[in-house]
Parts: sequence; C-alpha cells; structure tokens
Amino acid sequence: MNDKPDLAADLAEIVGARHVLVERADTQRYEEDWRGRYRGRARAVVRPASTEEVSAVVSRCRGQSVAIVPQGGNTGLCGGATPHAGGDEVVVSLERMNRVRSVDRVNRTIAVDAGCTLAAVQTAAADVDCLFPLSLASEGSCQIGGNLSTNAGGVHVLRYGNMRDLVLGIEVVLPDGRVWDGMRHLRKDNTGYDLKQLFIGAEGTLGIVTAAVLKLFPRPRGRAVAWLAVPDPTQAIALLQMAAARCGGNLDAFELIGASALELVLRHIPGTRAPLAVASEWNVLIELAGTGSAETVGATLEALLADAMARGLVADAVVARSEAQAEALWRLRENISEAQRIEGFSVKHDISLPLDAMVAFLDGSRRELEAHFDDLRLVVFGHLGDGNLHYNLSAKNRQGNDLVIARSAEVNRIVHDRVAACRGSISAEHGLGQLKREEILRYRSPVEDEIMRAIKRAFDPDCLMNPGKLL
Repeated sequence: MNDKPDLAADLAEIVGARHVLVERADTQRYEEDWRGRYRGRARAVVRPASTEEVSAVVSRCRGQSVAIVPQGGNTGLCGGATPHAGGDEVVVSLERMNRVRSVDRVNRTIAVDAGCTLAAVQTAAADVDCLFPLSLASEGSCQIGGNLSTNAGGVHVLRYGNMRDLVLGIEVVLPDGRVWDGMRHLRKDNTGYDLKQLFIGAEGTLGIVTAAVLKLFPRPRGRAVAWLAVPDPTQAIALLQMAAARCGGNLDAFELIGASALELVLRHIPGTRAPLAVASEWNVLIELAGTGSAETVGATLEALLADAMARGLVADAVVARSEAQAEALWRLRENISEAQRIEGFSVKHDISLPLDAMVAFLDGSRRELEAHFDDLRLVVFGHLGDGNLHYNLSAKNRQGNDLVIARSAEVNRIVHDRVAACRGSISAEHGLGQLKREEILRYRSPVEDEIMRAIKRAFDPDCLMNPGKLL
C-alpha cells in the first residue's frame, strides 16, 4: 500500500494544504542547489510557520521513518540542503519563519526566527542604531538558520568572528520532535556543555534550528574603503600585519583578490568597472570602520597606505570618496561567485591555512597543478585576514574546462593534500554537504570521525535528519 498521499495529508493538517508542495512545478526550486550542481527529488516540500509546526512535522515524519532535509535560503555551495534523487525525503523549508522576535538595544541582542534573511537581521539591528556584523554576498536571500548550520563566516570574521562567535542562544527541534529551548541572552553561562555549539556547523544533521539569539554591536560612525594593487601575496600578508598593528580593532575587512577573479566580474556583471588604470595580478580590498568620524577613519587609512607604499607593500591604490564608491568597490568582491557561476562550472575549494603557510601553498599548488593541466585559470580570492581562501580551478576554454571538471578528484587531491600538509582545513566556511563528505575522510582522524558519528547516533539514531550530508 502506498502511504505517500497519507503523509502529505497528515502534513497538510499541520501546516495547511497550501504549504505542502508535491507537484514538480512547485517543488523544483527547492530540489536544486544554487550552483546547479546538485539536483534531487523531494517526496514533499513542507513550509511550517512556527516552531510548534516544525516539531509536529518532524514527529510525523519520524513516525513513518521518513528522512528530512532542512532548508533555509538554499544558497549553499556544497549541496547540504539538497534532497537526494530517490524522492523519499521531505524538505522542510523555514522560509515562512521570518519573524524578528525581539530587539534589545540595552543588552545588544536580537532574537529571530531561523527563516529571517541575513539582510532582514542587519536592517532590524540598524533600526536601533546597532550592527549585526555577519556579511555575505548572499545576504539578501540566505537565512539565519542556514548561516548557523554552516557556521558562516564572510568578510568581517577578522574583527567579529564567524557565526559561532555571534550567537548567544538557539532553539532547536530535535530529530524526535522535541524542542530544546536554549534561547539564552547571556554572555556568560558556565553550566555544563555548550550545547548550542553542537548544532552550529552541523548542517542540519542533528536537528532543525528554528530560532537564535544573536549579538549586536555598536554601529560604526566612520568607514573607509580602498582597493589596492599589491606586488604579491607575501606583500599582502605584510600589509595585513602592518594594518593590524596600526589600526587595531578598526580593521574591519582584508580581502585578497586575484586578477582572474576580477576579470570574470568585469566580464559578466553589468555596471562594474576596473578600479585601477593598470590591472594587477594581486589586489587587496581593505575596510576600516570605527566609532570616530568618517574623516578620522579615512585619515588613518590614508596614513597607512602612504607608509605601505613607501615600503613597497602597495603599488597603486584608489580610496573611496563616498559611500557609493565604497559600495562599488565591494561589489567587485561580492560578485565573484556570481560571475563564476555565469562563466560555468569550476572545481571549487574553500580552504583555510595558517598565514605563515599561505605563500608556500599558493606557489606550490600552482606549480603542481600547471604540471598536470594545460591552459589553467586559477580564480583565487578570499578573506586573507582570517586565512580563508576560495581557490577555484577551471580552463580558459569550454572544451578544456570539461576535461578539468572530469578530473575533479585529481585536482582535489593535489589541493587538499597541500592544505593538509600545512595543517589547514579543506572547508573553512561552506561546510561539507554532499560535496566533501567522502573527501574529508582522507584528512579527518579516525578518532575525530568516531566522536562525530557517536554524536550523530546519540541525537539521530535512525539517521533521518539530513542523511548523507557531512558524514
């Protein structure tokens, strides 16, 4: 007997028939990842509007041994929120859970549903003259639940930390349907295991995050942004150290951008233009922000750049003279992933390295890759301030690129082996998802893997919560 209609009817009793999607025309956008690399088939897509509804949906699915794929804004890059092709999983989309529950300016906290977009949280913070500092290119569509589940980083980790550092409490629906209310607003709470950290970065494999209490910060008054041409990564790192020493807590972002990354943006993103008259092989986008005036922060940046140029760390520079100019420079950085998507598939790597190993990695991996592949294009960019690089490989022509994609495993082995030799990580901020769940086994110790599987068994013994992801 086929019980699929019965499950859909049961779920409709919980969330309403309009919010249980079963027709392919309705479910398709939930079944494909942002890059178009992973496509699956959901048994149904369910869109609850409250924690209570999520709890009831999870309980009902567990009662029929139906697996669940939690999904936020579906902007991930590793297939972590995409159902498998078998058509036997229920996607639970949190897009209707988009309420800002409370904003506390005195304690500088904000409590939000997990379906709130990052941009909505930023706006709610700004409305009370505060800052929520997480900033991603996808902030208009990515959701807080997904940011938590992947431990998102972004461009301001250097100053504020990643998502783990920005969360005080969370609410989670466990795989058996029970709700854990950990919505604490405290900055100190030393009463045992910090349970929220188990769910942050777990990619929905231990439960569904339904809400969070986030930290807010004083809103900077002054901001200064500049695009710099640097001779090479060695000088970029020296400049980073100089900026950290000179500017301290005002150093808000420090992004390294290779020439190929900028070229793709200028080719594919309308309205963009080259920031400097002469193209440079390596560039840095730097931002200072502080409680002083824009003039004061700008003067600090100007003095830093003058000294850096005198020392040969910077070859050329343009400083934004208005907010519009600053946003135009940031647009060049934030649209790199979109430009790559338009250009076509590439072999992507989201890696982190100790800064003192960065130059050796870049030089060594480039030489080894060029020895194995012809006509390569390396698109390198990322958050140099916290050692996170997006290191992406393709060929300059479509036929050659098809050959590179076909040899992805070989590319990954070269890049990831070198990352491991530097005691780095093969996933800095995107997670593992489906993309790296097997690859990580080459680099994760047996003890570490055993601990993670024990945690998974403790929370989800039936393996119904986002199966086949991360582990």
